[in-house]
Amino acid sequence: MLNMSKQTEELDLVIIGSGPAGLTASIYATRAKLNSIVLENEVIGGQIIGTYTIENYPGFTTIGGAELAEKMHNHAINLGGKIDEFDPIVSVKLSDDEKIIETENKIYKPKTVIIATGSRARRLPIPEEGKFHGNGIHYCELCDAAMYEEKDVVAVGGGNSALEGIIFLAKYAKSITVVHQFDHFQGNKSNQDTVLNNPKVKIIWNSEVRHAIGENKLEAISIENTQTKEISEIKTDGVFVFIGRTPATDLFKNTIALNEWGYILTDENMRTNIKGVYAAGDVRDKMFRQITTAIADGTIAALMAERFITKKED
Repeated sequence: MLNMSKQTEELDLVIIGSGPAGLTASIYATRAKLNSIVLENEVIGGQIIGTYTIENYPGFTTIGGAELAEKMHNHAINLGGKIDEFDPIVSVKLSDDEKIIETENKIYKPKTVIIATGSRARRLPIPEEGKFHGNGIHYCELCDAAMYEEKDVVAVGGGNSALEGIIFLAKYAKSITVVHQFDHFQGNKSNQDTVLNNPKVKIIWNSEVRHAIGENKLEAISIENTQTKEISEIKTDGVFVFIGRTPATDLFKNTIALNEWGYILTDENMRTNIKGVYAAGDVRDKMFRQITTAIADGTIAALMAERFITKKED
């Protein structure tokens, strides 16, 4: 039930999420003279904030994720875009006829909505995850690697995010033991070569973490070989987890059509099953999830929102 004591604001467009898709949508919406706002309950920039180096974004041979996010943020703000940071959404009502978004401080009634909430790190599926979360078990190497200077750490995973994380961890850690459930890495060849040739790195294939061990601090983990079922322990000071991400769609699961993994279903023009509601970026069901594809999604979604508002689209 809406808290009617809150200030209510009617506007053309609400963009939920401030990653590359959301910030791009803000840039295009502002240029189209739409009265719009970006809502973000965490840090502006999305996933790329946690990316150490980006080498596949056109125009930059190499650029840090945080730096690229800042450039996108400044671009949107300098054009006159509005971003409301750290005001969590508490409820969402989306239908063909009405859109209502309530945050902790305000109620928004937009004509259109772009969902660009991205995805979040998948938690390590062990009983002790909650006990050691942020105190031995970590999901952001850029945030926490410095805590483990000259210490022994474990990295879990084998995709691109894991390989990038391992490369960054190697700047600090004395040793890195990689635990991966398969017998090969899934990341790009350049990152694989860098990790495989690093003398600090030891790799344990075909294995999964089963438990974290310790009283007041993490002391070790137990792992299971998925083929032999053998259980063993690894002493470690910390664990960094890179096992994929899940879409941030909890707010929309009762109204927006999702696929079996929770990603939002759209057509090629970012339209969802609700008129005037669009999805862009990693939250959307699609084959490729890159910064460039997120930016393309944000562009299309904003242009489609403008067409909807001006009655060029049903």
